[in-house]
Formats: sequence, C-alpha cells, structure tokens
Amino acid sequence: QVQLVETGGGLVQAGGSLRLSCAASGRTFSSYAMGWFRQAPGKEREFVAAISWGGGSTYYADSVKGRFTISRDNAKNTMYLQMNSLKPEDTAVYYCAARIGATMKEEDFGSWGQGTQVTVSS
Repeated sequence: QVQLVETGGGLVQAGGSLRLSCAASGRTFSSYAMGWFRQAPGKEREFVAAISWGGGSTYYADSVKGRFTISRDNAKNTMYLQMNSLKPEDTAVYYCAARIGATMKEEDFGSWGQGTQVTVSS
C-alpha cells in the first residue's frame, strides 16, 4: 500500500497559478495510476485529473481541461498538478489518491491523502 501527502495549496488571486505535489511513500508508487480529486464546501468530492502508471495517458474533468496539467515523476515518487488560470470556483480541498479499480469514480481510488486547501480569490 502507498501513503500519500499533498502539499502546495494556498491562497491565490483569480488568474493565478499553483502547483500541487503528492508525495508517496513505499516502493509501489510507479505501479499505480494516480488521480486528483477536489471537494468544495457543501459539495461532494469530484474527479479532477488522472494519470496512468507510466505517465503516458492523462484524463481531465471538462471543468479543468486546458488549464490544469497532471504529471508524475516515478523516480521521485511524486505526482503533480499544475493549475493555471485559476478561478474562484476552483476553490476546494484537493486530494490525491491511487487508482485501485477500473474507473475514474471516487470508489475506485484509495490511499487518500489528507488534502491541501486551495483558495482562489476574485
């Protein structure tokens, strides 16, 4: 099993950028597809982006496509989420997780990190 820790959140103005990191412990990180999810106040957690175990395939929610970029460095056991052109509606707690099932649904991800807060001011 892999343990995950997210960092990089913060307060940024609309139109700004942030890069989130997800550091994994354990030697199995490179064998997992990985994903980012987010949860805004009063809303359910939603899928943001995912990346295959080797990094060759990426998937995005329509709401972030063209603005966010997911990547990973298996040598560093780390996954990233570069977020550009941020909007107030991107405000949420962002979580990383390892994909343990076949879909992009929340129930097919596990080993959730503790989350990192992203706040975008207008």
